[in-house]
Amino acid sequence: MARPRGSTSEITGQRLRAAALRLFARHGFAAVSMRQIAAGAGVQAGTLYLHFADKEDLLFDLLRSHMEDLIAAWDGQARPEGPLDRLREFVGFHLGRNRDHPDAVFLSYMELRNLGPANFARIESLRRDYEDRLSAILAEGEAAGVFACPDVKLATMAIIAMLNGVNTWYREGGRLTRERVGEIYWGMVRQAVAASGRA
Repeated sequence: MARPRGSTSEITGQRLRAAALRLFARHGFAAVSMRQIAAGAGVQAGTLYLHFADKEDLLFDLLRSHMEDLIAAWDGQARPEGPLDRLREFVGFHLGRNRDHPDAVFLSYMELRNLGPANFARIESLRRDYEDRLSAILAEGEAAGVFACPDVKLATMAIIAMLNGVNTWYREGGRLTRERVGEIYWGMVRQAVAASGRA
């Protein structure tokens, strides 16, 4: 029988995920023990194994949840008309999610190598699923003559890499506001796909 939402078990699981996310991002997956994660969540080490089979299972859960939440958040948004406006929406969305979830983004790119082949393939499938949404925008714009992308897949990967790079240097309270960074990056993305300005 499924436990009701908000049950003690679910709350404990959430605390364990939060502690693992924080510790993995700060110290690296390999350097963190299950005992440290349990201590960080304020529970006994044995309790952790009631929720996760091992440390890789916990990492996989964090990466899967991050990607599924990312996809669901994008799919749940209203879509503007035209590929140019949708591309701008995607850029703002991706930057905002990355800035609001820096530890999850860090794990998604730096600790993916610690997954076994089956779990790795599942996370890569989710990542491609998300990237396909950007590819669809670019392909629509290419077909409409709004964008000039010699290779849509390559353009997709280049844009994602560009947007992800913000997390390596951006700090709140710095020279540029979030809004200004978003404007500058949108300008660079638009130039990269040679948007003509026609919606």
